[in-house]
Amino acid sequence: MLDPKVFKAYDVRGIYPDELDETGAEAIGRAYVERFEPRRIAVGRDMRLSSLGMQEAVMRGAAAAGADVLDLGLVGTEMVYFAVGSLELEGGIMVTASHNPKEYTGMKLVRRGALPVGGDSGLLDLRDLIDAGSWSGTGPDHRGEMQDLDIWPAYVERVLSFVDVGAIEPLRVVIDAANGMAGTMLPPVVERLPVETVRCYFEPDGSFPNHEPNPLLPENREFIVRKTLEEGADLGVAFDGDADRCFFVDDTGEFVPGDFVTALFAESVLEKEPGAKIIYDVRASRAVPDTIDRAGGVPLVNRVGHAFIKARMRKDDAAFAGEVSGHYYFRDFSQADSGVVPFLLMLMLISKRGRRLSEILEPLRSSYFITGELNTPVPDVALKLQELKERYADGRVSHLDGISVDFDDWHFNVRPSNTEALLRLNLEATSEELMERKRDEVLEVIRS
Repeated sequence: MLDPKVFKAYDVRGIYPDELDETGAEAIGRAYVERFEPRRIAVGRDMRLSSLGMQEAVMRGAAAAGADVLDLGLVGTEMVYFAVGSLELEGGIMVTASHNPKEYTGMKLVRRGALPVGGDSGLLDLRDLIDAGSWSGTGPDHRGEMQDLDIWPAYVERVLSFVDVGAIEPLRVVIDAANGMAGTMLPPVVERLPVETVRCYFEPDGSFPNHEPNPLLPENREFIVRKTLEEGADLGVAFDGDADRCFFVDDTGEFVPGDFVTALFAESVLEKEPGAKIIYDVRASRAVPDTIDRAGGVPLVNRVGHAFIKARMRKDDAAFAGEVSGHYYFRDFSQADSGVVPFLLMLMLISKRGRRLSEILEPLRSSYFITGELNTPVPDVALKLQELKERYADGRVSHLDGISVDFDDWHFNVRPSNTEALLRLNLEATSEELMERKRDEVLEVIRS
């Protein structure tokens, strides 16, 4: 089964087996090799109940089309990126549905250098190839070979190279792995650190018996907030399903927005590499460009989405990029996103500054007042964006991604969803009162 709608803007994702099953996975593996002609690729899988069968099918399809396949086994998404980048492979496929509910399956596909394959960089070509069914007819003589590869030792060394382990203090850290891949990935890293960890839901289990592996939803954060406070921890960390994103809760139990995390990491990166270029997305708080400017870096605003961010990092040789959604990208990690590297960087940052995370964040929280992302279903997306453009024509308007409007003391971005008829609002102002007033005003335009 392969429903054409599983091909999304950034990856493949659908309900198993109704929209995507092993037959569809095998076809995708084959089409990927026919389209991009890689000689060697890496393939890994997450802990979802369908992932082993789906991985085997993808590898069968890729080998049938003539590629040699390195089977990474049960790994986090960033480990596929790392394998492709560090071994100079021509591509990679990760079988995962990331943070989606348990009934989903999917894939993230990359080319040489871990550059993602998205809707406008070849993913829709795979859909069309499969639809046409016009395989080149690779014979048995040209079948690729499959072999297992243990990427773990090299991966652990690489992520640890981002910090000075000896400078990390014996912090108390609560970690919620959400029965996802972080439960497998973190133990060999954490055992090298002087920190005390309270490990929660570390058993990989694709039925997600405790909560969905999506920490962006407030209901999935309730546990990590409560546990961080109960344990009197210095830090709470929650990972998504495939562990390529991590989210932080400070010592007071308050969630740390992704744009504030980006600002803190930007400072750390610029201490090591003065004048570096740092990328942030259009939704972000002004805390990000302000912090980068103050620290002597070059702030570059960009469209949302990992395919766009990674391409821009290469084009401009940026050292670091951060998205509001909790994706953090590093030039020295194949320009790819990682969940484990930010976890390590946050431990390092708190240790070096010698203060509680809540104290470190206080200057940002008292100066930048953000709404977070507010989603509204709308019947006509284009019409509503035009209405917003006309209503706020007295501001500085940008169409880089959706519509962004800047005023001196407040600004907002409204973008359409890639998959649904809804608009996503992110707004910020210089005071809480102004933020709330403008939030309600813009939402009234969107919802009228």
